[in-house]
Amino acid sequence: MTKIESRLIRRWLDGWTVARSLPEAEPVESAGDGLRSKCDQPGREVEVFALRADEEPESLSRLAAAVAAERQTTWLTVPTLRPGAVESVLVAAGLELLRRSEWFMTTDLAEHPRHEIATPYECEVRTQGPVTVVTLHGPSGEVAARGTIAVVGADAIADRIETDAAHRRRGLGRAMMSALAEAAVSQGARTGLLIASEEGQRLYSSLGWHHEADVLIARGPAIPSAC
Repeated sequence: MTKIESRLIRRWLDGWTVARSLPEAEPVESAGDGLRSKCDQPGREVEVFALRADEEPESLSRLAAAVAAERQTTWLTVPTLRPGAVESVLVAAGLELLRRSEWFMTTDLAEHPRHEIATPYECEVRTQGPVTVVTLHGPSGEVAARGTIAVVGADAIADRIETDAAHRRRGLGRAMMSALAEAAVSQGARTGLLIASEEGQRLYSSLGWHHEADVLIARGPAIPSAC
């Protein structure tokens, strides 16, 4: 594969907005270039997702220029198989490139490995409509780990998978992903989608998730450095 398909990005974004109870993302001015989401997150209220960075490099140039011209801080997320070329476009537009590498990943949920939660932890699963939240509680009832998955059609989008620092290296990440996958399959999902942080990439890879593309993130207008 020489490019990541825009349809795959759209499928992830459809589920991501559902997982976070956000309004449906809207097309940017240049039709087909990207989608804009009101994220309602402090410091990250608006985010634009590039759809055709690999298919049509000029579409990314248009998006980057539009983000650079915004009056409020706007984030630009770009899934790509050509990270070097994308980085050059973002920097040339005057955007601030975040120095971290995220991955767009997929998996066949039917093949997802199962891992039981270890004693003394307990698993709580709550499903409301298409969204399931799994919470792992520690011995004193504290939240040790938490994650969300949203089912849209045959896709399940995992989001905000977090383990408290005091409870890491105890297999909770594996147990969490297992519980989320099981819940999604029970609702008819077949394909898992997520964007993985650097910290999560090893975990997801070990569970059979596949790297489909790198994800570069930038923001603009650029914030001047303090003197």
